[in-house]
Amino acid sequence: MEELKRLWQQVAQQKIVQAKYHELQSQRGEVASRLKELEKTKAEEQADVDRLEKGGLAAFFYQMAGRMEEKLDKERQEAYAARVRYDAAARELSALDRELGRMEAQLKELSGCDRRYQEALVARMQEIKATNSPAAQELVESETRIMAMKLRQKEIREAVQAGHTALETARQMQESLDDAEGWSTIDLMGGSVLSDLAKYEHLDQAQELAERLQMELRRFKTELADVEINPEMQVTVDGFLRFADFFFDNFFTDWAVRDHIVQAQEQVQKTQSQIHRLLDKLDRMDSALKAQLEDECEKQEQIARSAEL
Repeated sequence: MEELKRLWQQVAQQKIVQAKYHELQSQRGEVASRLKELEKTKAEEQADVDRLEKGGLAAFFYQMAGRMEEKLDKERQEAYAARVRYDAAARELSALDRELGRMEAQLKELSGCDRRYQEALVARMQEIKATNSPAAQELVESETRIMAMKLRQKEIREAVQAGHTALETARQMQESLDDAEGWSTIDLMGGSVLSDLAKYEHLDQAQELAERLQMELRRFKTELADVEINPEMQVTVDGFLRFADFFFDNFFTDWAVRDHIVQAQEQVQKTQSQIHRLLDKLDRMDSALKAQLEDECEKQEQIARSAEL
């Protein structure tokens, strides 16, 4: 029991140190970048002083104007200020490096404590479950809840993946339709055979993507059913499939082609909006479930740390 508590404290300390370490690494990157800029500024300011002290056309001009000492003093002051800022940043960087080194040593000492804690926790829970105590029953119930939450989390993430796949195809189809609309507009203004070919090439791409999107939307809808979401996907899927069937039929004039393209663009935009809304909902569900899972695991650990055999 005491060993389990000691390891738990080490894991908690490791998380604290890791968070500080990552924050300091971020700060170090910012200071190192600033130091590089200050080094460049320092070199430029010192070069200005060196040029005046060495002589040359600029120095001759200031001497003739009777402002040589004034200009040189100003450049020396700016060079000094640049050195002061650079030195301060260099000291700040050194201090950060020392602190990072200290934390690296702490993390080295704590290395593997999370693995040892999990091993000790599992052994402890096995001991508790071997008894008929109330704590044993609580652990069994908690494990059941955790298994159910992990399964639901898996289903949610599979739905998210399916949604992103469909969304990417819809995005590609939108691009093809936009290109086709552009060439269609050129046709209406008196295009050529080349513009006609370009238009239909993009429409062919859109047709292929429409067929792929049809399958991906069906898969997305199936995955949504697994997580008990019942959105208005029926309208999107069925409507889009009907559209895909007639989209490339009955093209009599350039105006008819363009009208069909515009209808398709509106349909794809609507589909993308629906997918976005559903993905947002899935993300919120996943975040909430992750928090519940963390809480349940923490409760389970508390039972193991506090139970008396």
